[in-house]
Amino acid sequence: MAVVLQDFSWKRMIEAVEAVRERACRATAALHRAGVPYAVAGGNAVAAWVARVDRAAVRNTQDVDILVRRSDFDAVKTALESAGFVHHKIMDVDCFIDGPNGSPRDAIHLIFAGEKVRATYDYPSADVSESVLAEEYCVLSLDALVRMKLNSFRRKDQVHLLDLLDVGLIDSSWLTRLLPEHAAKLQQLIDDPDG
Repeated sequence: MAVVLQDFSWKRMIEAVEAVRERACRATAALHRAGVPYAVAGGNAVAAWVARVDRAAVRNTQDVDILVRRSDFDAVKTALESAGFVHHKIMDVDCFIDGPNGSPRDAIHLIFAGEKVRATYDYPSADVSESVLAEEYCVLSLDALVRMKLNSFRRKDQVHLLDLLDVGLIDSSWLTRLLPEHAAKLQQLIDDPDG
């Protein structure tokens, strides 16, 4: 398939970031109205924390990861569908596409609290109670976010952890607070940030 290039455009770049924000706010507002506990996780949670220190260091991400309890799934589904999202299951991940013509690339992805995201992970996800209230939604606490990023430790998780290190939100003092497996991964990033 041939790649079709559009003109260079600040407007298109800004619209892409605004679309993620609008989607995240619409989804979390629907969950809030329905009384469903949740926490924004993943790259958007990292961005929220990083922005508290240095907005120039914020890295944009296109999808929105939301941590919920599996026992709340029916209420989550009802709330998100009422906000215009359409439920799909893609590669065993429950996600909500933005309308019938939406793309899985920029969907709301559910992470289930207290469960392993992948069978190969050593530990389950955090609980939604490990969250803090941000300006427009609940976001995963820094401790829980770091644990989840160290647990998955894919390339993008490593980059997110490096962002947190870069702005001083985490540092070598965290090593004693972490499980030994997680501490070893963090030490690896501290010792060799360029990989």
